[in-house]
Amino acid sequence: MQPATPLPSTVISCSQCGGELHPDEGQIFLTCPFCGATIYLDKSKVVFHWFLAPTLDEKEARASLARWMAGNQTVKDLDQKSRVVGQSFNFFPLWYFKRRVQGKEQILLEPAAATSVTELRRLKLPAGDLRKYDPTLEPQSQPPSVPLDTALGWALPEEGQPGGNGRAQSEALETALVHIPLYTFKYIYQDRTYTALVEAATGATLANLFPAKAEAPYMLAGGLTALVFLCLATFPVIGALVDGQSGLTIGAGLCAGLGILAVPALFALAAWVAAKV
Repeated sequence: MQPATPLPSTVISCSQCGGELHPDEGQIFLTCPFCGATIYLDKSKVVFHWFLAPTLDEKEARASLARWMAGNQTVKDLDQKSRVVGQSFNFFPLWYFKRRVQGKEQILLEPAAATSVTELRRLKLPAGDLRKYDPTLEPQSQPPSVPLDTALGWALPEEGQPGGNGRAQSEALETALVHIPLYTFKYIYQDRTYTALVEAATGATLANLFPAKAEAPYMLAGGLTALVFLCLATFPVIGALVDGQSGLTIGAGLCAGLGILAVPALFALAAWVAAKV
């Protein structure tokens, strides 16, 4: 569903100063001539329109991507074994909601356009970093396609709806449209193509699907360690059952001695798994 197209005769009020605005047909981004506020026209509401200024160029964004690839989430040496095959830059729209929960303000984000990377909801957008939207950015800005009411229903479900928390949608203290700077990278790993986003203001790298570290080897190493020490812990118990206090002492000694011998071997196994996976 697309935002409503204002008619030439439409008169709306600025959400900051209340001044009358007369948008042209098809115009959805406006700047108030009275106070200079930038606003966005949605079918259901007029909201403030902000943008986040980029601080990273393409080279720096690639460096952020490489650091993420070399991190603990991804397979070992992903930064060296993968190949970037495409990149692009644009200002992506997000719906920005502010509400108060138990006396504390909370910021909620929802994508205002279609995207496969829903991790965008986890971004941190400090209000102090937001600027009035600059109309000169429009050629690089992706227009919103998710209506405000839809996004508001995702972020603040009504009581009784799935995901509802008993808070009405009307409790949003502030609603705005924010365009954030994003580098989109396409890369290939083992003949599969993946997408990663680098937010160009902070360098945060986001991805829903990526070559993650395999959990099985870590679980196997952890399970083996637990099993070894569980077996060692039974020695004193068995000794006590067989020969009372004397058996308990012998069993405890065996447990401690074998435990000291097992630790280096188990540590070496864990280090090998971490190096290979």
